[in-house]
Amino acid sequence: MPPDWAAIAPPSLAAFEAMAEAAYAGLPEDFRALCEGIIIQVADFATEEVLDHMGCESEFDLLGLFTGRGLAQGGAQAFTGQMPNMVWLYRRPILDYWAEGEDALGDVITHVLVHEIGHHFGLSDADMAAIEARP
Repeated sequence: MPPDWAAIAPPSLAAFEAMAEAAYAGLPEDFRALCEGIIIQVADFATEEVLDHMGCESEFDLLGLFTGRGLAQGGAQAFTGQMPNMVWLYRRPILDYWAEGEDALGDVITHVLVHEIGHHFGLSDADMAAIEARP
């Protein structure tokens, strides 16, 4: 019997955050070790300030963002007054991207998570693809 599509709703912010935390927990342990103390935040969209800073034309242009000081910037050490390393995942743009593709939503969330962390740590696209492909 097919699902009742009329009753299916998109994941809430809380459900999306749980999916993101599960995706993070499923990443290879050595990769997560690089991210000690990272905080994953979920919002419907980036703020106007972030969108302007990133040069986005639409609120749907930005799927995620890493903020903080990663290893590539010399910074696992904490400085007084330094904000913690954070990955922002933007629910609505990710859902929009997912709806236009064929990947499972969990795979899209994992991809954005790895991409945001990976670029901040200086990983290449090939490095990030290898991380996502590992069991």
